[in-house]
Amino acid sequence: METTMELTRDNIQQVVELSKQQLVALVFWAEQMPESTALLQTMEQLCATFRGQLQLASVNCETQLELASYFQIRSLPTTLLLSQGQPVDGFAGVQSREQILAILQKHLPAAWELKLNEAKAQLQKGDANAALALLKDAYAEEDSALVALPYAEACLLTGDLATAKTLLATIKLADQDGYYNSLVSQLDLAEKAADTPEIRALQQQLDAQPEDVETLQKLATALHQAHRDEEALELLFTPLSRDLTLGNGAVKQQLLTLLSALGQGNALASQYRRKLYSLLY
Repeated sequence: METTMELTRDNIQQVVELSKQQLVALVFWAEQMPESTALLQTMEQLCATFRGQLQLASVNCETQLELASYFQIRSLPTTLLLSQGQPVDGFAGVQSREQILAILQKHLPAAWELKLNEAKAQLQKGDANAALALLKDAYAEEDSALVALPYAEACLLTGDLATAKTLLATIKLADQDGYYNSLVSQLDLAEKAADTPEIRALQQQLDAQPEDVETLQKLATALHQAHRDEEALELLFTPLSRDLTLGNGAVKQQLLTLLSALGQGNALASQYRRKLYSLLY
C-alpha cells in the first residue's frame, strides 16, 4: 500500500474497507493554505513511522469539495481518524507532532498486539519457533489469556510441555473456551506420549539402584529427548546438590550441556543455571 492515498469519490469505499484492518488518517487540506500542507507533511512522516498500522489518505479540498461537504469539514486543516469504517477521533487546525502522536496512540495497537498478530500468522504458516519468540515477548507485556493460549500452543508444537502446562494453569475459568480445551487435550496426549517404555524401565532401574550414576544419566537423557526437561534437570541437580563431583564430574557436565541446549532465553534453564551457580559459588 502506498504511503499516502489521495481520497476521491472513486476510492472512498476502498479506504473505508481498509479502516477495518488498520487505522486511517484523513487529512483535509488545500494548496493555498501553507499550514495545511505542513500538517500533511507531518502526518506523512508519522505514517511512515507506523507503516502497516496507520494509512494516510489526503483530501485536497480544492478538487474534492464534495468529499469535504460529505464529512462536514468546517475549517482547514482538519484530520479525521477512521477505524472499522467509522470516524473515531480527530482534530482541527495544526497540532504539534507530540500532540498528534498522543492522539494516534489511543487508537494504534500496542506493541504486544502487533507481536501477537504476527505470531498467529507464523503459527498458521507452521513456523512455531518464530511464533514462540514473538509470543514470549508479547506475554512479558500482556500476560492475559489472549496471549497465553497461543503461547501455550507454540510451546506444545516445539515440545516445551512444562511451559505449556504452566501457561494453561494460569487460564481463568471464564477464558476456558474451546481453544483452551483443545490445548489441554493436546498436552495430555503429549505427556502420555512422552512417558515411554524406555523411561519407565530406566526409572524402575534407578529406583532399585539409586546410586547408579550411569542409569541416572541415561534417564536424564531420555527425559530430555521426550521434552520432559524440568524432570531431567531436577534429576541431575538433586544429587549434585549433595555432591558436585558425582560421577567424577560427569553429572555436572551433563547438566551444563542440557542447560546450554535449552538456550540462554529459556526460563527453566535460567532457573537451574542460578541454582547451579549457587552451589558453585
